[in-house]
Amino acid sequence: MSENENKFEPSFENRIDLNGLQVKMEQVKQEVKKVIVGQDEVIHKLLISILAGGHSLLEGMPGVAKTLTAKLIAKSIDGDFKRVQFTPDLMPSDVTGSSILDLKTSEFEFKKGPIFGNIVLIDEINRAPAKTQSSLFECMAERQVTIDGITHAVPDPFVVFATQNPIDHEGTYRLPEAQLDRFLFKIDVNYPEREEELVILQQHHALKVHNKEEQVRPVVSVKEIASFQSLIKLLYVHSEIFTYIANIVHQTRINPNLTLGASPRASIAILEASKANAALQGRDFITPDDVKYVASSILEHRVLLTPEKEIEGFTSAYVIKQIVDSIEIPR
Repeated sequence: MSENENKFEPSFENRIDLNGLQVKMEQVKQEVKKVIVGQDEVIHKLLISILAGGHSLLEGMPGVAKTLTAKLIAKSIDGDFKRVQFTPDLMPSDVTGSSILDLKTSEFEFKKGPIFGNIVLIDEINRAPAKTQSSLFECMAERQVTIDGITHAVPDPFVVFATQNPIDHEGTYRLPEAQLDRFLFKIDVNYPEREEELVILQQHHALKVHNKEEQVRPVVSVKEIASFQSLIKLLYVHSEIFTYIANIVHQTRINPNLTLGASPRASIAILEASKANAALQGRDFITPDDVKYVASSILEHRVLLTPEKEIEGFTSAYVIKQIVDSIEIPR
């Protein structure tokens, strides 16, 4: 262990037992990798998202297995999985549910929509108009849905995975900043390498099954996921880590290349995601490396470039990397 990690390791003897979490999450990875090839970082970040209790937006070209990866992770968890295909004519009630008059009792009964699941997959989230997208605001941030003045809690745990295509703008609607801020991660799903594509072809030929999803089985319960989420919150955090995170987020607000900086929700997201990343590696304390690993995927979609920098070809990813690299790492 490096000197840098020694400083951030707690001195007390009673350490948190993370063996169960590690074993179960590794089993989830192995189940998903029965079908998915070459997306290890995507899978890892989705597991961080689940453990941190946050939502993830997956962005990538058509055919790179965004939806399939999310579905397989959901299938490896023995919980209530729901999928919603967003379309331009989708109404908010199609997502959240609505009150329906029961003719037998002459009373209105609430019929839950597909948002009431443990893991909810929203496919092509940017194909629905703002009215429908706004129906997700309350449930994603507050874990509840209010219909006709009555509040209904969503299941626990509750995680939303959403997908979108970065190049197809026909019939799509840009996600508002308020919604983007509710996503813990924005994960870029890239094309596989040539060697990985070769494995994909060979594996597809060898399986000789129509439905590859049948290869994946549930290996962890939602009750275990909920207990892991509670366990994550107990990890040790050195005081200098709090300062390090605050410094990074503060710099996004004063950087001359950005017109919109990250919110306090981003600071909390970095903290919780860093804990989850540490736990997946068997550590009950977080280091600056955990913060650096999760920071870009948490901050890039929360900031806006100045028009001048956009014209010059800058990207938010480039600016965030500049900011993170410029902050002094605690030693």
